[in-house]
Parts: sequence; C-alpha cells; structure tokens
Amino acid sequence: MLGISDIKTGKNIVLDETPFLILYHEHSKTGRAGSVLRTRIKNLVTGAVLEKTFQGADQVHEADISKSKAQYLYKEGLNYSFMDNGSYEQFSLSQNVLGSAVDYLIEGIEITVLNFNGIPINIELPVKVKLKVVEAPPGIKGNTVSTGGKIVTLETGLKISTPLFVNEGDEIIVNTEKGEYVGRA
Repeated sequence: MLGISDIKTGKNIVLDETPFLILYHEHSKTGRAGSVLRTRIKNLVTGAVLEKTFQGADQVHEADISKSKAQYLYKEGLNYSFMDNGSYEQFSLSQNVLGSAVDYLIEGIEITVLNFNGIPINIELPVKVKLKVVEAPPGIKGNTVSTGGKIVTLETGLKISTPLFVNEGDEIIVNTEKGEYVGRA
C-alpha cells in the first residue's frame, strides 16, 4: 500500500480496480488541517485524464504493470493491431486508448506494451522515430529573416514544423514526447 507521501509523478496506482499513471502531484498543507495531495492521473485503459485529491490517511495499491516488446502490424477501422515479440500473439488496441501515439505508428515499428494483470492496456513509443515526409512546401531561397521553419506532412498524417531545407521524400527523426523535429535520418 502507498500512502500519500509515496505517490509521486510516474508511479502507477490502482483505483477501483483500474490502473492509473500519476502525471502530476503536489503536496499542500494549510493551517491545522491535515495535508492533502492533489494529483492529475491518466487512466491507462481509456486514456482519460482526471484530477484526484488524496487526504492524509488515504492509501492506494501500486499497480503491477509489466512491460513487453511488440511490433505494430496494421490499422483496421479504429483498432490498431500489434504482435507480441515473445509469444507472437496478436492483440488490438483502440485509437481512443492510444491517443496521440497513433501519429507515430508505422508498420514494423517496435514499441513497449504495458500489461496489467497479463492484458495489454496501452503502449509506450520509442523517444525518437524515423518518418518520411510526404508533403512539404518549397523552401524559399534567401528567406533567412524568418526563424526558418515550415510545416510538413509526414507519412502518418502528422504535421510538424521543420527547417526550410527539409523536402518531400526526406526521412526525418521526430521526438515522440514533444512532437518536434530532431534531425535528418
């Protein structure tokens, strides 16, 4: 059991038999009242983010989240299919659960799967992925007055800002945590 002093950002907890990830935590104590812990938590099954306040005596169980490697296979409707690298079993997760991670999924990419009680519930992407530029406006020669950026469309449909020298057909590296251009591949 975890007390409110043990609940930190990045911890996985169980509330109402559902796993949650702590995105943010803040302890506060006012006057003679007991301390409270304000948190922002993400439901690992549905992807919903909500705020929860814990009182001084509250305790929660730590979620037993195991991780395994898998490979992205294909999209079918609103579901994305993956294959576990160890057992070669296939499973699907919905677009609602995956959220913005779908912007970085290309066939064959290896991802980390979060398992709760042996059931895949969500994924973690690599920090950097290599994606192909499918649409890019031409860079204007001599346009160095502006900060030097243009919006390009990647093979997954994601639009990001890149330097002017990036052209259609180039492969670039994108940071999945910030959604930013890192460099050429």
